[in-house]
Amino acid sequence: MCKKEEHSMSSPVSTTTASNTDTTYTWEEVRKHTEVDDKWLVVDGNVYDITKWAKRHPGGNKVISHYSGQDATDAFGAFHRDRQFVNKFLKLYRIGRVDDDDNRSSELAHDFDNVRELTKTMDLYKPNFWFYAFQLGHIIALEVLAYATVRYFGANIFSFLLAGLFMGTSQTQGAWLNHDFGHLSVFKSTKLNYIVQEFVFAGIQGAPASWWKYRHYQHHAKPNVINKDPDIKMEIFFLVGDTVPKEVAKAKTGFMPYQHQHKYFPFLLPIFLIPVYYTFEFFRYVIKRREWVELTLMIAFFVRLFYLFAPFLGFVGALLLFMLARTIQSTWFVWVSQANHIPMAVEHDEADQHWVQLQMNATCNLESSTLIDWFTGHLNYQVEHHLFPTMPRHNLHKIRPYVQSMCEKHNIPYIRKPFWTAMADILRSLKKSGNKWYELYNMLDPAGDH
Repeated sequence: MCKKEEHSMSSPVSTTTASNTDTTYTWEEVRKHTEVDDKWLVVDGNVYDITKWAKRHPGGNKVISHYSGQDATDAFGAFHRDRQFVNKFLKLYRIGRVDDDDNRSSELAHDFDNVRELTKTMDLYKPNFWFYAFQLGHIIALEVLAYATVRYFGANIFSFLLAGLFMGTSQTQGAWLNHDFGHLSVFKSTKLNYIVQEFVFAGIQGAPASWWKYRHYQHHAKPNVINKDPDIKMEIFFLVGDTVPKEVAKAKTGFMPYQHQHKYFPFLLPIFLIPVYYTFEFFRYVIKRREWVELTLMIAFFVRLFYLFAPFLGFVGALLLFMLARTIQSTWFVWVSQANHIPMAVEHDEADQHWVQLQMNATCNLESSTLIDWFTGHLNYQVEHHLFPTMPRHNLHKIRPYVQSMCEKHNIPYIRKPFWTAMADILRSLKKSGNKWYELYNMLDPAGDH
């Protein structure tokens, strides 16, 4: 799953151990190769030894390694728009074929392939550049409004709160736009998408695009899969799904009163996630990975912040304005992003699970309107986005009827909720998960003090 189609392999690894052969392997044999120093996967019935390639994979070592010993055909197709280009490099690691490729012969696989072809026939990967020009334009306009507010109204509580609202809205909408470039939805050139993503995410938001790719590609590859999706690894504060609460209770590794997590979620996660944890993680990541260009852009963001706002609010006031904007963004982001996933199934990986079933089990949609589409950055079409992640978000609604029809045919639940129902379901699912942990924890340890 080479995410970066234009990646140059100026010094490809030796193919003495991974060459094009007619050797056939059983799935039983393929599934044995899941170790750090021994990784195989299957694409279109071909077996590839990706042991050496995984370390060089532009999308990250983990995202491709999550499919070790498995069929990665649909994930490969979802992440790569130009499959022929990527196949030029992938073929270097081909070692044979599987002799019982039942996964690709199922009716669901056939129907999904038809829907995928339909997206191409309907030209749904073609972006509307006016749409994206508006997105970028209104993000910058909101930043200008934040500055104009404190400049012309002075340093008072009204201007401070209004500027924070403008800046927080800009930051949130910038996150949605970063999401578009990160999924290669805007330009044909992978490199150009990534360059503009760095400008939007690092330059306008003070956050590293490389960190986003590292986490988000894993999420898309294995959504809501325990130990593979980093977005559900929240045991320090929250337990999600049915399985994680049981495992934490048995291991006795948690320290929070999880039976109350639905009560403290609205206050703790939104305030803590982006303003505190992510801000620390941003700098730790770029310094550890030596992403000096992004670090420079991030520093430039903070220089610009204090240069513009400190003369009116003072250094501390400018810092508090930034924290207010981050808190607004964090609250907004948490409720929107978690509405699509937390109430859904959270389980361990199932090697034989088809791409459609994997994505449908972990995602749901929110009902649509012009306001909700804008508010959620079109992530209310989460199902379609997960099935076709490189599709421009303004086209997702066009393929929705066909996806829903496919799901109905195969008795796969297609969940679409009203906005406020989805918000409430976050709390309901957290309460359910917390109670599961509490009941098992106290059954195993009646003297427990949680």
